[in-house]
Amino acid sequence: MELAKSAAMHLSSIDPSSTSPSAANSAPASPVTRDWICPFCPLLCDDLVVESREDATLAVPDTECPRLAQALACYGSADAQCGNSVDGHDADLDTALASAARILSSARRPLFGALTTDVAGTRALYTLAAGCGAILDHLHGDAMSAATLPLQDRGSFFTTLSEVRSRADLLVFFGCRPSQRYPRFFARTLEGTQQQRELVFVGCAPDPAASGLANTRIEALLPDADPFDTLALWSALSEGREPGALQDDGTGAAEALAELQARIAAAHYTVLVYEPAALPGPHAALLIEALNRIVKAANRTVRAGCLALGGDDGALTVNQTVTWLSGLPLRTRVSTPARIAGTAPLDYDPYRYRTARLLAEGEIDALLWVASFAPPAWPQALAEDVPAIVLGHPALAQAAKSRGGATVFIPVATPGIDSGGHLFRVDGSVVLPLAAARGAALPSVAAIASQLAERLHAQPAAQVQP
Repeated sequence: MELAKSAAMHLSSIDPSSTSPSAANSAPASPVTRDWICPFCPLLCDDLVVESREDATLAVPDTECPRLAQALACYGSADAQCGNSVDGHDADLDTALASAARILSSARRPLFGALTTDVAGTRALYTLAAGCGAILDHLHGDAMSAATLPLQDRGSFFTTLSEVRSRADLLVFFGCRPSQRYPRFFARTLEGTQQQRELVFVGCAPDPAASGLANTRIEALLPDADPFDTLALWSALSEGREPGALQDDGTGAAEALAELQARIAAAHYTVLVYEPAALPGPHAALLIEALNRIVKAANRTVRAGCLALGGDDGALTVNQTVTWLSGLPLRTRVSTPARIAGTAPLDYDPYRYRTARLLAEGEIDALLWVASFAPPAWPQALAEDVPAIVLGHPALAQAAKSRGGATVFIPVATPGIDSGGHLFRVDGSVVLPLAAARGAALPSVAAIASQLAERLHAQPAAQVQP
């Protein structure tokens, strides 16, 4: 409850209108920013030193994180000169905003997709969505929904990075090797500690990045087993079933999992780590529900918690913010009934409002694609005759021009690079402030979305009636 209150206070104190282009993009006082928070991974590593060079490139010399290096390679001297475009032609900002507002005002079923932005950007986009009846879904909506559905159905015991570092003596990794997607996971959670720990990798080989940890015993359990079969057995054992009463495939899985369950019962604090995006689809939610059930059963007698590694590209931040604003998570359609006649103010459906399904079925008539952290282009499934508004990384400028008609492109700042901002950390309990490492003259997502909302509000109501 206290964590929820803290998050709500952070969200309520962030005013999207305060992130104006001039205020958000002021250059850092020094070409070197210490204790910089990296926005490109939900770990939000806050111990970095970033250098802003004269050619507008960026470097973090004292880290070996390949994910950060790959992200920083997308920024250069051409970013500040990147301009807007409308229908394949260069345009000033006012023309681009006017064209975007016309698209949204005439749309009956727009989709706000990707949504790689921060708290302020999400708040401004939510207001804009309310003015045109838009559906909200994230670039990583599949993984986010897979984690949200079990939470809605049965609840969960969560833990934090600080709890992992200070208390956990048994870490069980189910079907994931964290360093493959989050290279500094072990450095941020376990490295440099003196506590004796056991790391058990269930359903996969051990993570090579964990091999250098001191005072740590590492093993693999059932690395080639089917995850659904494994969790079916493990769930039964966690509820007190005897191994001999359960049938397995002759591999001794029941006995191995019973031994693991005994270790959980004897541990001081167990953390079960999983990655929603790494679990096999389309039924990853069933696996997560089973993991939640196992942890809840353990908490009857000992302490245990889940740590879901996900929320990339602002996914966790957007989901938290939308939930705080509306009471419902992503894959919600939000609208103002006074502007969209006969439309419910909120409609949540994690299956119906999935981006891939909406595009495949041709159910949208406009797309607002928000990509401020990285340059993922809109899906190829987007029909050529569907208007698109792209608030994106400058690297998307040429692709937007090439799409031609009914396409508006406005370059936007990346939070933590060319603007400030706030993001939720992977454990969902901390909101961290981002400082601009460079400060190219690009507007924030929040600033552009706020201007679009004002223009949309000024449109005659008849233009947005279905």
